[in-house]
Amino acid sequence: MWEDTRHSAATGPERLEVTAPATGRVLARIAAADVADLDAAVAAARTAQRSWARRTYDQRAAVLRRAAQLLEEQPERVVRWLVPESGSGQGKAAFEVSMLVGELNECAALASAPYGELLRSTRPRLSLARRVPLGVVGVISPFNFPAILSLRSVAPALAVGNAVVLKPDPRTPVSGGLALAELLADAGLPEGLLHVLPGGAEVGQALVAHPDVPCISFTGSTAAGRAIAAAAAPLLKKVHLELGGNNALLVLPDADVQAAASAAAWGSFLHQGQICMTAGRHVVHASIAEEFTAALAEKARNLPVGDPADPANALGPIIDDRQLARVHDIVTAAVAHGATLVAGGEFGGLFYRPTVLAGVSADNPAFRQEIFGPVAPVTTYETLDEAVALINDSEYGLSVGILTGDAFAAFELAARIESGMVHINDQTVDDEATIPFGGTKASGSGGHFGGTRANLESFCETQWVTVQSQIERYPF
Repeated sequence: MWEDTRHSAATGPERLEVTAPATGRVLARIAAADVADLDAAVAAARTAQRSWARRTYDQRAAVLRRAAQLLEEQPERVVRWLVPESGSGQGKAAFEVSMLVGELNECAALASAPYGELLRSTRPRLSLARRVPLGVVGVISPFNFPAILSLRSVAPALAVGNAVVLKPDPRTPVSGGLALAELLADAGLPEGLLHVLPGGAEVGQALVAHPDVPCISFTGSTAAGRAIAAAAAPLLKKVHLELGGNNALLVLPDADVQAAASAAAWGSFLHQGQICMTAGRHVVHASIAEEFTAALAEKARNLPVGDPADPANALGPIIDDRQLARVHDIVTAAVAHGATLVAGGEFGGLFYRPTVLAGVSADNPAFRQEIFGPVAPVTTYETLDEAVALINDSEYGLSVGILTGDAFAAFELAARIESGMVHINDQTVDDEATIPFGGTKASGSGGHFGGTRANLESFCETQWVTVQSQIERYPF
């Protein structure tokens, strides 16, 4: 039971009860933050940030490297919370921790990266543009990959000299915030630079509106992202939004069907489909659709689902009753709209069986909506132009996979795809600390996460500086 409040910015008497979706067991009771806690956290962060920004880059890098080392030596620091709190399978949890280690190491390198450029000038002077920290960065993170989707904003923001106020999802406040704060504190992060606010929507709204938080980094639903953008616009804040997706996996007629089914199962069912990059639309050539669907359904039927505390279970629970109801409602509506239920469509408790739907038309709810559950809708096509039109017929544009025997032809095809990311001969779920992660259309706006250039652009302001040897003289 988590009772230690050293790493939380919440001070009030109210407690947030954190439960395991697989069992209903209470995992933690932690102080719930309110708007007064937010104000205090921002004030403290502003003070701490000034001295942090003045530190040499190697001092900031050393903290991040030490955190990576500690986590590599003791992955259970986070794994022991990811598995019960977010319903993560053992493999998914281990993978997420490896991403944390990579992110910390890359952001340690970010601290020493070149942060400006010399500019030409028509006058005899030195002209340069350099990146300077923003001050206090507000981070709002989701429940599904709670640790990495918090840290991928927290770590680069700290690396370049900012302080951070983090509001994790109230369903995953430990793995999404408190465990990370403890790790960084143990690695030597000075007090006052990272404040974790476990709380509800009112705390997030106050964070977005706070006049001393010039940047908001949000990962979550498109609906919430739109609300944040609307609230932040009058305040002229820097806002980074990584939002939803309804990602297509295109299977071309020359693809190895068994290999394609394996990639498709991973892309749709990993972490119960609760990933923004999940393969939510399988666009398959008509000539191989029957074979592909049968192979995918076979994999779905054989995936063990249950309490992720048992390593034998590949998939765990849906995060809560509300989300499970939404998943099942879409599946039910899809069948009513003419789709065929080939596998799954059943649940017990919060455990939803991996589901395959065939004959899904372009106007079917399962094709149009982001399901955020372990559901693989299969839609067929006859021509490549039809396939491209089906893929692009979505408000989202996050990730697309193309499976084929001709990788270079797929590379040429990728130019016609409206998506922030395209993976040839892989499924749609992928991320690395070195790449600029982000989507197009309703999948995101305001900047990307990851990679030196994207992180500097996202978590710094540009300052133009000129230097000349003598005071310039003017006509008056």
